[in-house]
Amino acid sequence: MNDVTPPSTASARAIIDALLDGRIDREQALADLEARGVEPRVENLDWARIDHDRAARRGFPEVIYGPGKTTDQVREIFVRLARRNPNVLCTRTTAAAHEAVREALEPEARAALRFDAQAGLLSLHGDQRVRQRGTLVVLSAGTADQKVANEALRCAEVLGNRVERLADVGVAGLHRLLAELPTLERASVIICVAGFEAALPSVVAGLVHCPVIAVPTSTGYGASFQGVTALLSCLTSCAAGVLTVNIDNGFGAAYAATLVNRLSGPADPADPEAKV
Repeated sequence: MNDVTPPSTASARAIIDALLDGRIDREQALADLEARGVEPRVENLDWARIDHDRAARRGFPEVIYGPGKTTDQVREIFVRLARRNPNVLCTRTTAAAHEAVREALEPEARAALRFDAQAGLLSLHGDQRVRQRGTLVVLSAGTADQKVANEALRCAEVLGNRVERLADVGVAGLHRLLAELPTLERASVIICVAGFEAALPSVVAGLVHCPVIAVPTSTGYGASFQGVTALLSCLTSCAAGVLTVNIDNGFGAAYAATLVNRLSGPADPADPEAKV
């Protein structure tokens, strides 16, 4: 008589042993673990390893970087993340990927799916609760910087922040910025998006009490060198405490700003998921 416990009712250890011994394949092992309510922390698709433990460690699920991935790959990763998380982000992706994800999602999740074609940002925003008490302000120097500013703004919202936007407040017309001082002064952290010589982050940092995260953009004529001039300007800012992310990296700024804004405390102290 065979006294081996069937994998579907075995312990997680027995399921793993069965997988290693070749008695079951990877898909069966995953199905057995899920049937027991035990989901793998890292889901191995051979061509990708989805880090499902990221939310517990960092406060938000793994974010998908679109370039270099096929439409099918983006769809597969996005849908698998969406099965475990109400909010998911994919940066720099395409309308084709958006359509593929939309068709693959469960009907109730489709209503929370949004695609920003300008920024190439695909987001699932099922849980729209504001997690942090502070306000994050995204301001951009010119209309040409809106692609990057939109990425920062939308990412910050999906990451659980209360966000305000100030557009077209560059130093070429300083009065436009100064008129918005009340908004700047109530911010917990500011994301400042600017191209050309990127003077705006230095000006803003000299006016406010909160951290300023500079996002240099590739906007500008020849000597801007696709954003290198703006990057060097932000890195060498005379205003103390300006933090700088990479060129056009609105997502990186939103993630960093969220970590800073988290220090302001949860919007609802009783929320058990306030760190997210």
